[in-house]
Amino acid sequence: MNRREIIIVVLALMLAGLAGCSREPESRGPQVGTGPSSSGAPVYRFAVHPLHNPAKLLRAYQPLVDSVNSRLQGVRLSLEASRDYASFEEKYLARKPDFILPNPWQTLQAEKVGYRVIAMAGEPQDFTGIFVVRRDSGLKLPADLKGKAVSYPSSTALAACIMPQYFLHSHGININADIQNRYVGSQESSIMNVYLKLTAAGATWPTPWRAFQKEHPKEAAELEVIWETEPLVNNSVMVRDDVPAPVAEQVRALLLGLEATPDGKSVLAGMETARFLPASDRDYEVVRQYVSRFEKEVRAVERK
Repeated sequence: MNRREIIIVVLALMLAGLAGCSREPESRGPQVGTGPSSSGAPVYRFAVHPLHNPAKLLRAYQPLVDSVNSRLQGVRLSLEASRDYASFEEKYLARKPDFILPNPWQTLQAEKVGYRVIAMAGEPQDFTGIFVVRRDSGLKLPADLKGKAVSYPSSTALAACIMPQYFLHSHGININADIQNRYVGSQESSIMNVYLKLTAAGATWPTPWRAFQKEHPKEAAELEVIWETEPLVNNSVMVRDDVPAPVAEQVRALLLGLEATPDGKSVLAGMETARFLPASDRDYEVVRQYVSRFEKEVRAVERK
């Protein structure tokens, strides 16, 4: 076995450790939109896009669902994780979850199949793309990446791929010819590819980077953020158009009120999210314009 094969095996083992000994099930709730809970109350599926691996996402977001459920009247939410961006996108395009927390590009796609925005998950200023490199990389300028590999969670990750690729494009890099683009499935994998020297730089965004620093301080100490994009607009919370309006409004109000209570502040801190903000579909028009410019100048985004 050569050195590269050994490194790949080590990466697979480390990523498996980050995700837990086995995969989380694709759904922790009912397999259809709503159904009775043990108490007889209808259950609404709340699917969150893969900010983290499934096990870690459930640890971060289950307290949010528990907090909302403790105040909901007559209904319950059930948290659902996905193994990667593609599986999450398949779910909402098939209109399976009742509520979703997608990234801004996915927000535009979900609008097309009948979801609408009811809140924004985090401050817009926190939605930036960042490049993580090893401290011993020797990289100084974006041009230094020519001929090297860059890792991303997914080709449709806005802050962790589209915005970083546009940053490189604006600094004279032809992302389709000058670098090797590797779409590695998750934020943690994008970072770990850099740590294991499989890529020269990894794209991610502040929320998973802060979580990685807390949970893996030894590995994070060998890495640093070298470049950061301009901010855009943060992830949304959306509801499917056939969910009763009183249910949607209850969930919206409880999310917006989290920062006003000690319990809510603790929940938000565990998610690395400052607060939920009022928002609507109109707030994401800026993303439509940004992606349109990106597709004209760089590459197509939509999955084929």
